Amino acid sequence: MSSRRRSRHVGLPPAAPLDDDDLLSEILLRLPPQPSSLPRASLVCKRWRGLVSDPGFFRRFRLRHRRNPPLLGFFDRFLGQKFRSTLEAPNCVPPERFSLQRHEDEMRSFSHGCRHGLVLISLLKRHQVLVWDPVTSDQHRIPFPAPFDTAVVNAAVLRDAGDAQHFQVVLAVAGTDAEHHRRALACIYSSKTGLWGDLVSTPIPYQANGNSIPTLVYTDDAVLDGDSLYWKLVGNLIGILEFDLKKQTLAVIQVPMDILKGNSLQVMRAEGGGLGFLFVSDSDCTARLWKRKTNRHGFASWELARSIDLDKLLSLEPEEKAPLVILGYAELNNVVFLQTAIGVLMVQLESLKFKKLFKTMTFSRYHPFESVYSAGACITGGHARAELMLNA
Repeated sequence: MSSRRRSRHVGLPPAAPLDDDDLLSEILLRLPPQPSSLPRASLVCKRWRGLVSDPGFFRRFRLRHRRNPPLLGFFDRFLGQKFRSTLEAPNCVPPERFSLQRHEDEMRSFSHGCRHGLVLISLLKRHQVLVWDPVTSDQHRIPFPAPFDTAVVNAAVLRDAGDAQHFQVVLAVAGTDAEHHRRALACIYSSKTGLWGDLVSTPIPYQANGNSIPTLVYTDDAVLDGDSLYWKLVGNLIGILEFDLKKQTLAVIQVPMDILKGNSLQVMRAEGGGLGFLFVSDSDCTARLWKRKTNRHGFASWELARSIDLDKLLSLEPEEKAPLVILGYAELNNVVFLQTAIGVLMVQLESLKFKKLFKTMTFSRYHPFESVYSAGACITGGHARAELMLNA
């Protein structure tokens, strides 16, 4: 019971709700999960500053908002996982705040993406995966299991529902078995047990698409929808690899050749839920959102959910309509990063609001970082330091 909670004796006025520390904490937990929210609250008075600067409060604040976190920015795969904020002041996060410190023999690496406030990186020389929390700076290094220790793999990280401490890592790869048949393999690690699970596999069917390259699990970030992770498959089969986290099974979902009309494809969450993908086409400057639907007989098919005329939306001149390349996808905020002739844009796919970030013609891959971060974790130095952070 809070020491500030007043007893209601006869003859005394009732306690004001904000005099109760427990109730006030519950109110402050409901502040928007923007980086400036807690520092601003800390400026109200010494008592509020004491509440929001408590490490236990911030853990609760982060857990409460983990399903609706803001898009803080992205990590650039080909610039050594350098962070770049997409927010304006006072919510803009300095790049050095999310700078990964690692050993010299860990510099040769390959990043796989972010989820639930965690970043996943393969340390190629060490044959390990690194799970990094940029907000708390926690790092976990996990050796690859056989047969993934010598393979080029894709991977994904996620936290257990309602669990801010433990996480899972899923590895996925395509290989050839002893009979020279193509198969997809996956394996899942749990930080609760500290162990890798059993290897699961599924055959990859052949698709006569004119491509002689064997089917591979592409290097795009995985997408989480419901209890399944999804990766794009490329090569002589264009499709999607599904890993069911509960059943721990793999399945290959084929994409019909006649709807593969675009030069950039992104697996995504469909509007209204379920699996979808986005095609962006240079030829007609159009983005097409497809959704996979299953009828009452269990038959699945793809249907076009929406088309977006990017030239009209972005007011592109004829000479600015190419190239169009998808650089990343933020699954919780439903935001796609597009490289265009006028610069890198982020587009919210429901509202179609967009923002121009910067201009570059350097190709890369962005890992959107959706997480709850607050400079309030550092506000114990008093008003002066909090004001400094708000004005940065």
